[in-house]
Amino acid sequence: MSALTLAVCAWPVGRPGAVAEFAAKLDRFAAEARAGGAAMLLCPEYAAMELGALAAGGPDARAELAAVVDRAGEIIAAAAEIARRRGLWLCPGSLPMAAAGRVVNRAPLVSPAGVVRFQEKRVMTRFEAEAWGVSPGAEPAVFATPWGRVGIAICYDCEFPALVRAQVAAGAFLVLVPACTDSMAGFNRVRLSARARALENQCFVAVSPTVGAAPWLASLDENRGRACVFGPVDRGFPEDGVLAQGAPDRAGLVFATLEPERLATVRAEGAVRNHRDWPEAPAGAPVVAFA
Repeated sequence: MSALTLAVCAWPVGRPGAVAEFAAKLDRFAAEARAGGAAMLLCPEYAAMELGALAAGGPDARAELAAVVDRAGEIIAAAAEIARRRGLWLCPGSLPMAAAGRVVNRAPLVSPAGVVRFQEKRVMTRFEAEAWGVSPGAEPAVFATPWGRVGIAICYDCEFPALVRAQVAAGAFLVLVPACTDSMAGFNRVRLSARARALENQCFVAVSPTVGAAPWLASLDENRGRACVFGPVDRGFPEDGVLAQGAPDRAGLVFATLEPERLATVRAEGAVRNHRDWPEAPAGAPVVAFA
């Protein structure tokens, strides 16, 4: 199986005046990814929420959400055209979308033919549930690509081992984590969780954050993080499992070349076999008394 060169974006939150301006920015990153040899580009959770600046009345989280939901079809169509034009597998970042009377957080994965499929976020943060009223989405899925199956765990979802394990159990060699966090504590929860998921599943995990201050937005006013890619912490991989990472809060792309067959080797011949030795969940921990 051939290697995948993946580009991971630390997305600088801007103030586009129209969907076309957002699409031009996404296209510039796609062109840079292709120029760097990447066949897949990952962008962050809620990257399109910068279009919330089009809402009238100044910073207002609910109005910003509605502005992006109303433009979701246009945003997805623009992403599909970029993927076709650049010949690139593209996760353009997640966005809120209407679904059967609810709003869910969906991450598209677009093939170079422009075919769009979605992963929905399963577990909501407090902001999503309490400030926005965004609803939990569908169970984890995996996506067939030329390099093997790929999972998407949107930000908070990667903090729950069972969700990512379900994707790895279904054959995912790579888990994409589009992220959006407003503090280093929040980003570190995602980063440390992603590293743990790579370790315990002996797979690849990539994290793409939003970065920069945007005081004109209520929903993306502060953005912290760094683009990073993790792998197993075992033979044939870096001692800390870090395959690539950018500087904190610095916009731009990082690249990593991922070889699925190396995962098969480490799972069989590593110092430990985390992937194989995953234990069944206990029904409940017994209480041990000292009296």
